[in-house]
Amino acid sequence: MWLFFFLLASGVAALTCALLCRAAVSAARTTRPAPGTAPAPDAEGDRAGLTLYEMAYLSGGPHRLADLVLVLMAQQRRLLLTETGWATVVDPVAEDAVERATLTAIGPGGQCRIPRIRESVSGDAAVREVADRLVTDGLALPAAVRPGIATGVRLVRGAALVVVLCAAAAFWMAPAGVDGGLLLGWFALPLVLTLGTWAVARFELHPYSDWATEAGERQLPRASGSPAPLPSLTSFALRGPIALTDPTLRAALHSSGA
Repeated sequence: MWLFFFLLASGVAALTCALLCRAAVSAARTTRPAPGTAPAPDAEGDRAGLTLYEMAYLSGGPHRLADLVLVLMAQQRRLLLTETGWATVVDPVAEDAVERATLTAIGPGGQCRIPRIRESVSGDAAVREVADRLVTDGLALPAAVRPGIATGVRLVRGAALVVVLCAAAAFWMAPAGVDGGLLLGWFALPLVLTLGTWAVARFELHPYSDWATEAGERQLPRASGSPAPLPSLTSFALRGPIALTDPTLRAALHSSGA
């Protein structure tokens, strides 16, 4: 029976490590300019800077961007977000295409559940336009290479836990007379593989993201490098609901699954 657990642990470890390596190679190939081609006019250092929407997309994808526009409109008293996860329109005037998509998602009734708004806005053409612009500038990963490195790292971490659990199960179910040390030694092989891959990713690929390329990560502002605290909306774009200081807004997004 212990052999089954060993094969299971080895298979999970090998598969997840291979997925992480493939994601890293795909991201590198996709974001590296082809020989003889000129960089995009606004790429990397030539870019004037990121908008709030672009920061949110690079940090958390289309769902973060959708949450950002909800928080922005709520702070400007144009939307009311309740702790029960509902959004109500106060001022039905949009200032850009993403806000128009938000109001359209809420509908003519002027009230809608936040998860439904989030899903609708995330798939809207206005959000896709933001994503396409970032991909063109080499700052965001194309859909073809997502899920990316961050997902691969999470899978490898999970695989390491699976190896430990399989080792414990095999040791517990081993028949009498089996050398427990030798049995656990076999499980050390997939454990070393997963932990070693995780360590390499931590030092070579960090910070990892499912959305931003290495160039995109460099464009994002960092609180540690700023002489003053980042504005609240910028912090939200970068960190999500955990950055909110308003308990009502935080509860509204938390209750809606953010």
